[in-house]
Amino acid sequence: MSAANFDFSNASVVVIGASRAGIGAAIARAFQDSGARVEITGVESACAPEDAERFAYHQVDVTDNEAVRGFAERHETLDVLVNCAAITKRGEEMELGFFSHVLDVNLTGTFRCAEAFHRALKTAKGAVINIASMYSRFGSPMNPAYGASKAGVEQITKSLGIAWAPDGIRVNAIAPGFIITEQSERARESAEFTRQVERRTPLGRWGQPADISGAALFLASDAARFMTGVCLPVDGGYSVV
Repeated sequence: MSAANFDFSNASVVVIGASRAGIGAAIARAFQDSGARVEITGVESACAPEDAERFAYHQVDVTDNEAVRGFAERHETLDVLVNCAAITKRGEEMELGFFSHVLDVNLTGTFRCAEAFHRALKTAKGAVINIASMYSRFGSPMNPAYGASKAGVEQITKSLGIAWAPDGIRVNAIAPGFIITEQSERARESAEFTRQVERRTPLGRWGQPADISGAALFLASDAARFMTGVCLPVDGGYSVV
């Protein structure tokens, strides 16, 4: 069964933070499979080889104000902006310099990109989808910077949802649970931790990046036209246990 049950023919979509085979790339593929014109970004010089011919790729550092604004100014109009750029380093986030860097990428970077694309989104009466995390609401002794940044992403989603509603822009977020990505690889090195996640998750498994795509398509579609400021959990039931 395909998750791509929405029609985004001729829609313009930018996915920030989709250079690797993770959630951002999966969302980008789903939008393209639904007919959208999709551009992706990443901090790396090139995207994953399997996506190199599929998408227009732009190297953009979300902590660089001029780079972000320069990229946004190339777009007169934009239907969907997905903010997915994020970093974490399990067990090493108590160091103050790295803590600040995580917030700059994950939280300020999300706002920086949304603000830069505001004009183009207003022109299209578009939608913003921010990628938060279940750690927006749970404490994490191994990932305090990541958790703090993602809590901020949920909050800025609410605030922009209110602020930009008069412009016809809807702003929502997705809070993924434990997903099998390159970013979660360090956590999955612990077989016991992996089993703990599976035991607690009602659906009994870790998620795949493609499991997040359907929620992104829904939130960007007219099916969610009366939703803004929402953070939608996609975690196999982990957060309700």
